[in-house]
Amino acid sequence: MTGPMAERSVSIPIAENSPVSGVIHAPRTRAKRSGVAVVLGHGAGADMNAPLLVDVAERLAARGHSVLRFNFVYKELGQKAPDRPPLLEKVYEAAIAQMLEDRPERLLIGGKSMGGRIASLLAARGVRADGLLFLGYPLHPAGKRAPLRDEHLPAIPAPMLFLQGTRDPLCDLALLRPVLKRLGKRATLHVVEGGDHSLELLKSAGRTREDVLEEIDLAIDGWLKARVRPMTAATKKTTAATKKTSMRRARAD
Repeated sequence: MTGPMAERSVSIPIAENSPVSGVIHAPRTRAKRSGVAVVLGHGAGADMNAPLLVDVAERLAARGHSVLRFNFVYKELGQKAPDRPPLLEKVYEAAIAQMLEDRPERLLIGGKSMGGRIASLLAARGVRADGLLFLGYPLHPAGKRAPLRDEHLPAIPAPMLFLQGTRDPLCDLALLRPVLKRLGKRATLHVVEGGDHSLELLKSAGRTREDVLEEIDLAIDGWLKARVRPMTAATKKTTAATKKTSMRRARAD
C-alpha cells in the first residue's frame, strides 16, 4: 500500500489454539502517530473484513491512530457459529496484547456488535481500556426486548461511545437511553438516523454511505478529544522520568 497510511498483516498467537489473522492500520511514520491504539472485533455474522470495520479502521488511521482488526477463531476456520464466550474473550485479550506491544499512550477497545460486547465484558472485569467504541451495541436479541445485555456495563470505569442506528433490531433506543442514563458521563450516544445494525441506510434515505462514514468519523473524533484525553506534555515527561528511574534501578540490581 502506498501513501501515508500502511496496512500490515499479523498472526496473533492464541494459547492452546491456532493463531488468528489480523490487520494493523497505522500512519507509515511513527512521528505521525497519535499514541492512540484501537482494537476492533467483528460481529457474529461477519469477519474482520466487514466493510464497516475496514472503513472505520482506515479513517482512524488517517487521523494518526493505530488500529487492529482481527478474526475470532471460528471465522479463521471458516465456521458460521460463534465460539463460546471464554474463547471469544481469550482471542480478544490476545489481540489487545498484540497492540500493547507498541506501548500506546491510550488503548481503545470495541468493535461491531458481538466484538464490541466481548470488549465490554473484558473491560468490566478489569482488562485495560481507556475507552470503548461500540459500532452497533447488541443490547438485546433481534426483535426481542429482553433479556438486556447491560448488567456488566456499570462496572466499566472508562468512557464509552455508542454509535447506534434508529433501525437497529438489536438495540431499541428507547431501551438503550435509560441504560446510558444510569452510566452517567461515562456514556456518549451518537444516533445515525435511519441506520440499521451495520449503520447502513435505505436507498430512500437521501444520504450516501460516504455521508454516514463521515458522520461516524466526526463523532468518534469529537468523542476522543472530549472524553479520551491524550497524555499532556507534563504527563509524558513524568512517564519518561519514571521509565528512566526504573531502568537505572534494574541495572543497579
